[in-house]
Amino acid sequence: MNNVLVQLTLLRSREFLREPEAVFWALLFPILLTLGLGIAFRDQPAQKVKIAVTDSALAESLRKAPLIDVQESTAESGATALRTGKVALLVESADGHVVYRYDDTNPDGRTARALVDEAVQRAAGRADPVSAADKLVREVGSRYVDFLVPGLAAMGIMSNAVWGMAFSIVDARRRKLLKRIVATPMPRHYYLLSYLIWRLLLLVFEVGIPVGFGVLAFGVPMRGAWFTLAGISLLGSLTFSSLGLLISTRIKTIEAASGFTNLVLMPMWVLSGVFFSSQRFPDAVQPAIRLLPLTALVDGMRANMLQGAGWAELAPQATVLGAWLLVCFVCALKLFRWR
Repeated sequence: MNNVLVQLTLLRSREFLREPEAVFWALLFPILLTLGLGIAFRDQPAQKVKIAVTDSALAESLRKAPLIDVQESTAESGATALRTGKVALLVESADGHVVYRYDDTNPDGRTARALVDEAVQRAAGRADPVSAADKLVREVGSRYVDFLVPGLAAMGIMSNAVWGMAFSIVDARRRKLLKRIVATPMPRHYYLLSYLIWRLLLLVFEVGIPVGFGVLAFGVPMRGAWFTLAGISLLGSLTFSSLGLLISTRIKTIEAASGFTNLVLMPMWVLSGVFFSSQRFPDAVQPAIRLLPLTALVDGMRANMLQGAGWAELAPQATVLGAWLLVCFVCALKLFRWR
């Protein structure tokens, strides 16, 4: 490799290692986030739903139900507890009728209503015409931590690539370094290529640390080939590096870089299914969500890790990432300003 390119790549590494904050957010924060969310959503018995009941006899009857946490209260205090979220359901009894007060947009409220009504009807003598039995299945790969780890790894690739590329170049432009580089005999593309090489070197840690931690600490499955995971991660890193380069083409201040970067990344953090499934959004916006680069990377990494998908199954995600890479890189080269 050309000595100039080697020195520029080493410069990128020194700049990174001399910033403890950058090391923390890029390498250590994903571990802490995975650990915290993994513990919070670890496998555990079903939690009881909290309800408030105004009738003493009804409250005593409901306390026999296994998944209901009954709190006896007055109508006024129960309404306050419901309004403030301390209980999911308020049960009132009057003239032989039971009234359920709850927010039907709250999943806990709907669950509490179903459980309480089942207990009330059984206490009144209802019997099921068809017998049923539960057979619980808890399989590795279906847990929340299994869903979370590939998403966090993909989000780390995006955030580190875009922020690292955009901020470094904008800061160099602000300090007039780009202007000085233009005056040297060094080929200009070496400067941008050094960023790309450094991003690829850092990718080993950006993906290896959170994925390895998830596998070792929580038993997250790795059913696909590591080579395929490395390939889709590499494509994602190149795509988001190109996006970061595009953001930095004309911006001159750190404040503007921060604003534009957040404007680009925030919608993908919300829409692309990092912390919860993107299928929660309406069907009308699903085609647009699937075209987002982070959605493609998250879906690709999850399919590889949890389902063992190979390149044939990952072709749609790879196509989306490749299209973003090509468009962003070409536009960045056309628009990039050195001065």
